Formats: sequence, structure tokens, C-alpha cells
Amino acid sequence: MAGMKEQQFTEEKPLLPEQRGVDSDMQDKGEEASGGLPCPASPASPASPVPPNEPPPPSRPTHRWHVIARHWLRQTRRRTSGVIPESCEQLMPVGDWKEHDIETPYGMLHVVIRGAPKGNKPAILTYHDVGLNHKLCFNSFFNNEDMQEITKHFVVCHVDAPGQQIGASQLPQGYQYPTMDQLAGMLPTVVQHFGFKSIVGIGVGAGAYILAKLALIFPDMVEGLVLLNIDPNGKGWIDWAATKLSGLTSALPDTVLPHLFSQEELMNNTELVQSYRQQINNTINQFNLQLFWNMYNSRRDLEMNRSGTVINAKTLKCPVMLVVGDNAPAEEGVVECNSKLDPTNTTFLKMADSGGLPQLTQPGKLSEAFKYFLQGMGYIAYVKDRRLSGGPVPSASMTRLARSRTASLTSASSIDGSRSRACTHSDSTEGVGTVTQTMEVSC
Repeated sequence: MAGMKEQQFTEEKPLLPEQRGVDSDMQDKGEEASGGLPCPASPASPASPVPPNEPPPPSRPTHRWHVIARHWLRQTRRRTSGVIPESCEQLMPVGDWKEHDIETPYGMLHVVIRGAPKGNKPAILTYHDVGLNHKLCFNSFFNNEDMQEITKHFVVCHVDAPGQQIGASQLPQGYQYPTMDQLAGMLPTVVQHFGFKSIVGIGVGAGAYILAKLALIFPDMVEGLVLLNIDPNGKGWIDWAATKLSGLTSALPDTVLPHLFSQEELMNNTELVQSYRQQINNTINQFNLQLFWNMYNSRRDLEMNRSGTVINAKTLKCPVMLVVGDNAPAEEGVVECNSKLDPTNTTFLKMADSGGLPQLTQPGKLSEAFKYFLQGMGYIAYVKDRRLSGGPVPSASMTRLARSRTASLTSASSIDGSRSRACTHSDSTEGVGTVTQTMEVSC
């Protein structure tokens, strides 16, 4: 160590606390305050005089190897597409987010909002799944660079179901949790409170059901919906009894996890599953979660049917993008929902290798699909492509995709041979196709 030169910092080991002294401790504190990099020495502090008969002390490297490694790891984590949360507080997206508690006809709602309404543009409003909150459900998705490029054009509003936000106090004993219909009925108060003209909703699981219910009751309020893992059907008696039995024999987080993740993810006990088991157990009030879980499992069928299938059929009128991961627990429900929607304004996106929560495992691909969805609605016609060195470029892909909703361009056999698809080109999607009117995308 004594023979090291100033520019050589290989193989230096961290000193033990008793070896470091005051200066080292102060330097480490400075590193933490500055985000991991060492603080420069103050020019105003005079250098200590060195006695003439003693050799100068050995110089230490300006950047220790473990400091550089820690800084590199921090920067790498920020750029990683599928982020595994270490704590919920780390996941708060960068920006001027403001928290609000809004009184509605069915109780208080916790809402987090960024930005202000911009002209006639809709707000992006999200609703999380049961077992999650807006941070656990959406922050990895909204922290994605492509998604940030989109959301800077819109006001973003995250809604937490009653009692599900981090730090929520326990709901009182005997509290009657709002029904799924009432949870949907709370949202118009939020829209009116902030003066939104309309919304584009992004919902996952229970949140997708709630937003679909909102669009059925208030069709003029909703311009578009992105519904992940939606199940439009209520639970039958057998499923209800199985859920009750599972709740008696397993801890609540282990009861909720099979609703969120695929069997493959659960069997492999992936790092993501382990992290979310811990987060659900530690950051969400378990009593409140049990109430929300019970209410979701008591839901009724969404009363919607494709036009012409039944008398006085009612379905979603706005553009809809259905999203589900390959082998996800909600796959069957999403397919069922697709059969109930108008094929002329429905996009079905089935994402390979994404597990049960595509917004966590494939945020980049989902951001791109959302970008195309908004472009098909007439918003953000020009977007900046990070893969190109030039400026903003128009996306011709979405124009072709939008046209394919009303006309079939070409036909090709699908893998299982049971569907005929109209193929279009996309620079970044592995396969894009439509079944006559409804687009089905695998990526």
C-alpha cells in the first residue's frame, strides 16, 4: 500500500473502521450525500504542515475501486428495463409528483399526480391490481426511458385503492369496503377535482376491471383503455370456495401471488417473486389488503357483449388495448374479454417471456405498444426514437396498424393454423398481425 502511486488504484482493499480514521469517515459521508462519488477536497482548507524530518504520508487514490463499482452499479440499475425493487421508496419516479387525498361519495382516495391538464389532451390515469399499489405496480413501467418520453406530453394520475397506499393506516373494524362498482364510481370525482377533460386509463387486474366498469358507466369520460390481465367474469362458487380455503391455509401474500405471477415464476421462485412477496408483506397493510382481496373475489361479471351477440348488447366504445403475458394466470380471462369487445377498435397484445406482470418484466416493449396506441388515437404524432441519431420521427407503423383495424391487407397462417392474420411491419415488434378486425400482437 505504501508504494502505490496516485494513479494506481487496483487491488486496494477497504480499510476497517479502526484503521480509517476521521478523514475516511468524513469522505464516506460525503460520498453518500453526493450519490456515491467522493467529494472534492475543499480549496479553502490549508494543507497540514509536514515535519522536515519525516517522509510525506502515502497518497491515497482519488477514486477507490469499491466506490467506482458502487456508482457503476447504481447507474446500471437505473438503465435496466425490468427493475426489481429494493424498497418502494426508491421507486418513486423523478418529477414534481404531488400527493392528494380526495373525498368521494364512497370514501377517501389517495392520488398521486404529476403535471397539469394540457389543452384538450386526456390525462393518463392508472389503477393498480390487488396486492399492489401504484408504486409497486407502475413505477418500473413509468421509469422506463421510452415511457418518460411519452408521459412528458400528458398529465399522469396514479390512483390507489382505499387503504392500499404505502403508510396507510388500518381501516376501522367493521369498515365496509367499497364494491367494485363503487370503486369505479369514485373516479369521476377525481376527474372533476383536477379538471381533466377525459382520461386514457391504464389498469392491471382489479384496476383493469374498475376502469372498464368506469368506461361502461361513463363512456364520454374515457378516451382509451389499456387493460392488462383483465378478467371480466366473476368467480364461480367452486373458485370462491377454493380462494377461501387457500386463505385459511396460507399467508395472505402467498394467497395473492398466484393471482399476480405465472406458475413458472412461482415454481422457480424468481428474484422478482421473492421481492414482491416481501414488499406485499412489509409495505401494504394486511388488514386493508384482505378487504380489497375479498371484494375483488366477490365481483360480478362485467355486463358487456359484442354487438349482435345478444339483444341490447353493451360494450366498450373507446379504443382498447388488451395486454397479457404468455402463460399468465389471467390469459384465459383476457381472451374472454377480447370476445366481448368491438373488434374494430380492439388491440390484443400477447407478450412472450413476460410472466404475469408485463409492465415489470417488459416495460420497454409495453411502452412502445402504448406509444403506438396513443398515435392511433391521434396523439404524439411525432416521437423521438432513441435508436436513431436524428431528431423526432413520425411513426408510419402505427398508421398501418390503425388502418388494419378496418381493412385486412394480407393473410398469413398463424402458428396454430386456426387464425388468419393481416401482417404489418413494425421496426421493433417481432410479430404484428390482425384477425380480420382485431389486432393480435406477439412480442
